[in-house]
Amino acid sequence: MKFVGLSGALAGHKTSHMVFKVLHAAKLQNQDIEIELIDLKDYDVEFMRGYPLSYYNDDTQLVVNKLLEADCIVIGTPVYQASISGSLKNLLDFLPERAFRDKIVGFISTAGSDKYFLVAEYHLRPIIQFLGGVVPSRNVFVPDSSFNVESEIDDDLIDRRIMKFSEEFLKLSKK
Repeated sequence: MKFVGLSGALAGHKTSHMVFKVLHAAKLQNQDIEIELIDLKDYDVEFMRGYPLSYYNDDTQLVVNKLLEADCIVIGTPVYQASISGSLKNLLDFLPERAFRDKIVGFISTAGSDKYFLVAEYHLRPIIQFLGGVVPSRNVFVPDSSFNVESEIDDDLIDRRIMKFSEEFLKLSKK
């Protein structure tokens, strides 16, 4: 089974750290799974212009194809202006309808304030479901206050939520 984590931020390290924690938690529970982190800041994903995928650069095609080949996907996003990141939405626009069919696709998000804890729920869940993904019942929100100065999660409650989140991914993937 291939479990891919997608960090949808182009700045900072909090989002990629959150996504990596989910992948790592899943790997601790099942050594047989293959994990991969896709950090959008490491790729030159072009702006979606409505052309077939083959018209875009190699990085764009590579990232899209990695998502299409995954069995499970965890999407991480910071909350900007009460929405998911623009770079993440742009990437999702490249995916064909039903791209997530029969895939387990969940999300983890972060924001500067607790008042944004439902943003990913309202913005990402409908997109994932439109693309045919099976969304775990739980997701994880990580407020800025749960990160230390090195942008690493320093909160036992959040760590436990991430572990439960990864457990649900693994249970759903066995069905």
